[in-house]
Amino acid sequence: MNRSELVEIVAERAGSDRAVARRHVDAVFEAIVDAVASGDRVLVTGFGTFDRFDRAARIARNPRTGERIEIAAGTVPRFRFGQTFKNRVAGVSGAATTAP
Repeated sequence: MNRSELVEIVAERAGSDRAVARRHVDAVFEAIVDAVASGDRVLVTGFGTFDRFDRAARIARNPRTGERIEIAAGTVPRFRFGQTFKNRVAGVSGAATTAP
């Protein structure tokens, strides 16, 4: 599914036109990106958590030459799936299951 298809589904489910749905979808994505970029965590219960992660500098290897290269430290976005999302994708119905 791409962004246009998502907008179409949102418009259909919300009973609105595509232009309104596109503005809403874009606003949600923009709000998430802005919050994570500023260092905030965005928690959507049951869906997942968006946050940023600081990676340490490290040494890696060029897969073609085997040469060692230094990779600088950096900050990257991260998404962790919520339990409801995981269960739905796995085909598990009902409440979250836990091992005894």
